[in-house]
Amino acid sequence: MATKMEKRTSDRIRVRWPVTVLTGHSATQGETRNITVNGVFICCEEPLQLNEVFSLSISPPNHNPVEVTGKVIWSDLYAVDEQNTAFGTGICFVKISDRDRHFFEDVVSAHPE
Repeated sequence: MATKMEKRTSDRIRVRWPVTVLTGHSATQGETRNITVNGVFICCEEPLQLNEVFSLSISPPNHNPVEVTGKVIWSDLYAVDEQNTAFGTGICFVKISDRDRHFFEDVVSAHPE
């Protein structure tokens, strides 16, 4: 029997923070499901295209929003419940300030899974 090989190399934590995705001239609201220092898994109602690059505003509690540029590395339909569905999207950070990367490092290291 074949086993699935884990491709992830970064520690991650499960968080549900509001997120705004800015693509072109529109904004899509969503929510993080987990985060690393290198990227984030989000759920939103609008699909994002593979390899699409966009601005992302992540709003952790008790902290200023974190503004990053992200790239879609995978996207799939993600069932929320029997009534609603959302799109699950894996995003890698293309551009993030050192300050914000350090913030994510501190959050992830304080709450490893």
